[in-house]
Formats: sequence, C-alpha cells, structure tokens
Amino acid sequence: MTTQPPRFRRYSADVRAAMLVEAGLACLARGGISAFTVENICRQAGASRGLIAHHFGSKDGLLSAVYAAAYRPILADLAGEPALGWLVGRIFAPEHFNRDSLNVWLALWGEVAANPALRAEHRIHYTSYRNQIAAAIGRFAGPGLHRAEADELAMSFIALVDGLWLEQCLDPQQVSPERAKAVCLRMLEQTLGPL
Repeated sequence: MTTQPPRFRRYSADVRAAMLVEAGLACLARGGISAFTVENICRQAGASRGLIAHHFGSKDGLLSAVYAAAYRPILADLAGEPALGWLVGRIFAPEHFNRDSLNVWLALWGEVAANPALRAEHRIHYTSYRNQIAAAIGRFAGPGLHRAEADELAMSFIALVDGLWLEQCLDPQQVSPERAKAVCLRMLEQTLGPL
C-alpha cells in the first residue's frame, strides 16, 4: 500500500503571507488590476480564500501589502547612501525596468486614484522614495543646494522616471533602458553638473 503525500503543505504564517503577496504581484503582472481577484491569487499561491482575510484583513489589505512589496526593491537600492549616477542606472536596471514590473506599476498607479487605502500606502512609500532621492541629490550637490531645491529636483526626477516607465509600457520601442537613463542623467546634470 502506497501512502499519498499530503494534499496541502504547511508553511509558517510569514511564508504564507509572502506567498500571497508574490501571487498578487504575479496576477498584476499578468493581467493588471482586473486579474487581482481572490480566486486568481489563491490559485497562484496554492492557498485557500480565508488566508487572505487571515493575513491581510481583506483583498484591499493584500493590495496594500503588494504595493509595499513593489516599492521594496527600489527603496532597498536607496539604502546605504548610494551615488546619484549609480542610482539612475539602477532605476533602469532589468530587475526594475522590465515588462512584468512595469505592468505591476501601471495597475497599481491606476488603482491609487480610486482606492483610499492604497492612496495612503502610496503616500508613505512615495514620501520615503522622494526623501531618499532628495538626500542622494543633496549628497552629490553639497551644502550649496538647499533642501527645498533638492526636494523639488527629486520630485521632477521621479516624475520623469514614472513618465519614461509609462511610455515603456505603451511603446517599448520608443524607450530603451539606455535612452531612459541618458534622459534622466541629462535632466539632473542641467542643475547639478556632470554626474
């Protein structure tokens, strides 16, 4: 008599929650916000429906966790006070500037306008992102650049990056990573000098 393996594998709570977040990211990458359904996420993660409520309270709670997870690699690149020129290159590195990642961001940005909980999550991460970019600009420019000027330049830089990412989603042949990086460097160098 052969023994059948157990149908479900047991995971720790942290691992299971991470699996649901990864499944949510995969659903967004594959089909946008319309693919971010409880059924699709549970199928992707191999989890039951009740685990979303258990770990995140609701589908919106999971969406907020997915938003935080989408920001995490970018914010990790900003840790440790990186050089500004290196940072521009990282933003357009294949790990960030790829079709799946761009699809995820496109879906999330569209949902931020309609979802108050996601808007609050966006505010937290965008503020951290902007502050860290402004700090990198300030480190490069030195004491001659006021904090308000660094913050405005960071906002302009992020808007340019977001626009280039969006254009890459719409027409990948128009915006290559190399071209996007060159455009961003040129914008920063107009104010800061050669990077």
